[in-house]
Amino acid sequence: METGNQTAVSKFILLGLSEDVNLQPLLFGLFLYMYLVCVIGNLLIILAIIADSHLHTPMYFFLSNLSFTDICFTSTTVLKMLANIQTQSKAITYEGCLTQMYFFMIFAGLDNLLLTVMAYDRFVAICHPLRYTVIMNPRLCGLLLLLSWLICLTYSLLQSLMVLRLSFCKETEIPHFFCELAQILKLACSDTLVNDILLYFVTGLLGVIPLTGILLSYSRIISSIMGISSTGGKYKAFSTCGSHLSVVSLFYGAGLGVYLTSGTAHPSRKGSVASVMYTVVTPMLNPFIYSLRNRDMKGALRRLCTRGTYSQ
Repeated sequence: METGNQTAVSKFILLGLSEDVNLQPLLFGLFLYMYLVCVIGNLLIILAIIADSHLHTPMYFFLSNLSFTDICFTSTTVLKMLANIQTQSKAITYEGCLTQMYFFMIFAGLDNLLLTVMAYDRFVAICHPLRYTVIMNPRLCGLLLLLSWLICLTYSLLQSLMVLRLSFCKETEIPHFFCELAQILKLACSDTLVNDILLYFVTGLLGVIPLTGILLSYSRIISSIMGISSTGGKYKAFSTCGSHLSVVSLFYGAGLGVYLTSGTAHPSRKGSVASVMYTVVTPMLNPFIYSLRNRDMKGALRRLCTRGTYSQ
């Protein structure tokens, strides 16, 4: 790239979902509503799991961590977008952009790894029910959670440090509503070959390996369920993993859409719309999926709400 246009960048411009001024109040109201639903829904899941001793199991331990991650994941992107719409400013500082990118990668990676761990939990519960409490002991659950955090923190820090070595052109408009690594790299004037290799290698690794683990877990789960003679037993086994399978389908489906649109040479608003599904809609729907399809969770939420009503 030409070096004549290089400059010390102090801010980026987030173009958002639309430049139409008349649409901004609608976008603000819509995203504020989705954000509040996401936060309240996931907080209720966390509180219900903490308050109900019957839900102090590995599956709900990971579910509460997934809900916490979803709150942080959505907050990382949506709060800045709402602030920009409210102040009628599209600017984000260089430091703020890198910070947002760093935390976005952490929580996106955590979502991915937690879904994989939850698939393994369902595999052990259905394929090895008699050994479930022995295998999925508190120590292993804590180690799996710690390992997930360490992987995401290391990867995000490495990517952020690699971005710090880049210089940027005067054109600093990001066709997105948040700072995404792939979009930032496209604005760089210096050579991004190492960054691109690291991005696609690690993203592929963190995408392919967890997805492969999920698929292998469910292939074993399905074969075990097919071996159950009674229809009631098959339905009960399927119902224990139906919610998780729905969330996995939403997460990877939206993630695939983002990957396909972000890979184009000239990114359009289609990528931003796909990212809305990935960063806002999926975390918002997760509490509904787990509460509507799970009898234990519905009961815990009912008891939590009843307790709150009586305490008043």
